[in-house]
Amino acid sequence: MSKSVRKWEFIGIAVISIVGSFLHFLFELAGKWAPVGAIAAVNESVWEHFKIGFWAAAFYLIFEYFYLNKSFRNFFFAKAIGIYSIPAVIALIFYSYTAILGHEILAVDILTFIIAIAVSQLISYRLSTIMILPAWLNSLGLALIIIMAAAFIVFTYLPPHLAVFLDSVTGKYGIP
Repeated sequence: MSKSVRKWEFIGIAVISIVGSFLHFLFELAGKWAPVGAIAAVNESVWEHFKIGFWAAAFYLIFEYFYLNKSFRNFFFAKAIGIYSIPAVIALIFYSYTAILGHEILAVDILTFIIAIAVSQLISYRLSTIMILPAWLNSLGLALIIIMAAAFIVFTYLPPHLAVFLDSVTGKYGIP
């Protein structure tokens, strides 16, 4: 069981990174069609980079669910904790290096995204294979994933005027 889960989680690093990269450009490719903005980056804010990591991981989670759920202890809880680590890792690395350097570097931003996905998948793997947790935590995990999905959708269309939502290119919030 552990080898199968490990294989899927490591494959997920590549798949989620590629899907997330696609989601970065999807809004533009879709002619800035507002409904696509629910899952795709609508600007260059840090929040939108959290969002594409979340949705790419959520899409992979759905795929994984059908193949691994029966052999994956703590499936939704492990996935939720892993997915919640994506914005935490991105924020930690991004805000640390930009505070030190005073500016962004595209290559570092891309590497940060991949590192966040890798950390997410590793957390998910460890939680699914080393612990037997109470069953109610799976329900909590699913609820946490749904709450995060709702937050990404709502804040795409109604972003608060906070730094994490500010488009570093245009100086605006939300959909341009």
